[in-house]
Amino acid sequence: MMDKLYNPVLMKEMKLRFRSFKSFSGLLFYLAVLCIFITGFVMVATEFKGYGYIEPTMSYALFVLLSIVQMALVMFITPGVTAGAISSEREKQTLNILLTTTQSSAQLIIGKLLSSIAFIVLMLVAGLPIYSLVFLFGGVSPSQMLTTFAFYFVTLVTIGSIGIFFSTITKKTIVAMIATYGAMIFLGAITAFLFFVSMVMAGSGVASTLGGYLAYAFASINPGALILTLTTPELKLVFEEMTGVHFPVWLTYLLFYSAVTVLCLTGAIKKLRANMKTQR
Repeated sequence: MMDKLYNPVLMKEMKLRFRSFKSFSGLLFYLAVLCIFITGFVMVATEFKGYGYIEPTMSYALFVLLSIVQMALVMFITPGVTAGAISSEREKQTLNILLTTTQSSAQLIIGKLLSSIAFIVLMLVAGLPIYSLVFLFGGVSPSQMLTTFAFYFVTLVTIGSIGIFFSTITKKTIVAMIATYGAMIFLGAITAFLFFVSMVMAGSGVASTLGGYLAYAFASINPGALILTLTTPELKLVFEEMTGVHFPVWLTYLLFYSAVTVLCLTGAIKKLRANMKTQR
């Protein structure tokens, strides 16, 4: 049983990734960005006087700000970590050697994905002491933070799966990275733009019902909209009134991103050895 669970690819990737200077510098960059935002928020809250107090409402605003910043960092860093997982092996001409081992395609893909996810999870855990400063001032419950971090994990798994998929079907790392960042731009920026277009359609009276449904669909797959609806219950109620859809945004988000994860991983596993039979 243990032999089936043991994944040599995962163990090798974990050792190589956590010993590299690039991983250390990435972690340092991530923590530095969080510290800059918290320091700037505290200085603005105290009006640069060096003394003062922060009310629970301001602490809650800090929590929302950090949640959005952290989601943006996850969407920015994850493609760079996962997009070269398979294509880099192909560029170094080590993929064929890797495919001759007894590891199945699923083990290779899952091992690459889990090693990349482990690094992002390490960053999230490393930022917890900074993130937990919001509890010092009150206004935020532990359940809100746990829910937010759970959806961070769902998002990074999906982004990692997208990166692995593009890394498998393309020959160059730069192409896979561009394609993955393009998918992130669609999920983050283009869906937000289409949401506002749909809301204008719904408010103009022309196909108002269709516009509300489209607005809900675009917002429910947008990570920023998810964070806002999770952290601000009042905004969730306003959003339901504007779109006319009372189905939870977080549930649609979870279903959509889970489906994308399964499809990308399945496609990557099938495409990894796609040309081996034709070459024989």
